Amino acid sequence: MPGFAKTRLCPPASPDQAAEIAAAALLDTLDAVAVTPGAVPVVAVTGDFAAAARSAEIRRALTRTTVLGQRGVPFGERLANVHADTAARHPGLPVLQIGMDTPQVRPELLAAAAADLAAHQAVLGRAADGGWWALGLRDPATARVLEHVPMSRSDTGDRTHAALSRRGVVPRDLAELSDVDTMADARAVASVCRGRFPAAVAAVTR
Repeated sequence: MPGFAKTRLCPPASPDQAAEIAAAALLDTLDAVAVTPGAVPVVAVTGDFAAAARSAEIRRALTRTTVLGQRGVPFGERLANVHADTAARHPGLPVLQIGMDTPQVRPELLAAAAADLAAHQAVLGRAADGGWWALGLRDPATARVLEHVPMSRSDTGDRTHAALSRRGVVPRDLAELSDVDTMADARAVASVCRGRFPAAVAAVTR
């Protein structure tokens, strides 16, 4: 939604351009998930899609998924609740949780992460800014540790790894990716990305 999505891109992006970039990232991510072998896509949403950029396209893409509303206030609580709600909807399946900030993610990478998760209790994909782009858990109850991990910090990845390890679940590391927080991030990711995202970023005047 303009004014709410990817506001750290403004300036140089306008609120409408930032929302277009966010929508492109979401749609490219959904495309990658949709063709990942064995994936059962679940999307946890918040906000008003009627007011979103590319609203009709997003709604069409979501018809290929199970859509859940996010629950909770702090981000860590919402992340933990997504694991619980997904497990309740699809009991017995592990959960590989990703965001829409890494539109460069490819089905091959997601399939490899799922294979690692099949062999380990947890997997963690670190982000270059110190956070994480992917968290996979075979036991959804383990996600409750996220409620006590400060999010959106330069040590969030380390703190998540430590919290899981204290629980007795040492995650296997996945490949590190750069996520999109700033315009410099967006341009760097666009240079290695396919799909809608590069065009949405290129529309922003330097």
